[in-house]
Amino acid sequence: MKKIVVFGLAAMLLVGVAAHAQRDQIRIVGSSTVYPFATKVAEQFGRSTQFKTPVIESTGSGGGLKLFCAGVGVEYPDITNASRAIKESEVETCKRNGVTEITEVKIGYDGIVLANSSRSGPMSISLRNLWLALAKEVPAGDGHLQANPYEKWSDVDPSLPGVEIEVLGPPPTSGTRDAFVELAMEGGCKTFDWISAMKKTDKDRYEAVCHGIREDGAYVEAGENDNLIVQKLEANAAAFGIFGFSFLDQNQDKLQGSVIEGVVPTFDAIAEGEYPVSRPLFFYVKGAHANVIPGMKEYVEEFTSERAWGEGGYLSDAGLIPLPDAERSKVQSEARSMASNVG
Repeated sequence: MKKIVVFGLAAMLLVGVAAHAQRDQIRIVGSSTVYPFATKVAEQFGRSTQFKTPVIESTGSGGGLKLFCAGVGVEYPDITNASRAIKESEVETCKRNGVTEITEVKIGYDGIVLANSSRSGPMSISLRNLWLALAKEVPAGDGHLQANPYEKWSDVDPSLPGVEIEVLGPPPTSGTRDAFVELAMEGGCKTFDWISAMKKTDKDRYEAVCHGIREDGAYVEAGENDNLIVQKLEANAAAFGIFGFSFLDQNQDKLQGSVIEGVVPTFDAIAEGEYPVSRPLFFYVKGAHANVIPGMKEYVEEFTSERAWGEGGYLSDAGLIPLPDAERSKVQSEARSMASNVG
């Protein structure tokens, strides 16, 4: 009698990966914020091991997770970087496509800055005024909302610069954009009590109001390349840009970060939780690829080594704010065991 063996979808895909493996180089996609940190790890990994240097693409957090969750096999990425946690909807997409073993690795913290050219004056702004400057709709003064009428920062508050509002920032696919609307935009929006109360009565409307960014040209979607935003700020001293602290840290000679809620964006302020617009950073590992694509476990070991992500490590020098010691130890243990901890 013949034995009949029935494979589940994930198992069949995994067999296919092993049988048709034609790639000997790790492929990484995802967040533009995590990109410079991952690049440094990849370069060190390539120099210090027998494995090839991983190929890394900056696709944005949302774009990276879409590629990552599309399936199992050498045509799909092995790792995706993210400047926000994976969403439940993305976990479900992964499952539908056979990506069922995922290890989340929280690597540290980053601040989101509003920066401008050092040739201009510095700005100090509250979350409330930042929301008023960039929101699609703002209070009209009679308990209703109106299309944002503010053209200059000083129209929002006389203490702000008398220049046109022009902010270069990330697109909707970016984790930085997601974090910015949740931390900065919503943080300012909910200071209006009647809008905050809307969260209980009409959550969808509340999110549309608090997360909606104006589309009249004051906010310019500048793509996933944060270095390009930096270059544009150098060329246009009146403009501001939104990106991760590490890019400000690397360009201190050209740019300055705005003071938000009285706090200057510095490494220490973010590490101590004082800076109001900060968030954790992650990367996600596809478990089905761990024993198929050469070097994956070793790459994770390099990223989670003290010389890389520890206090005083080379990622700290690049602007990554390390996790506290106890949390770093816990994350390291899960990461190196490739424990599936998502979904």
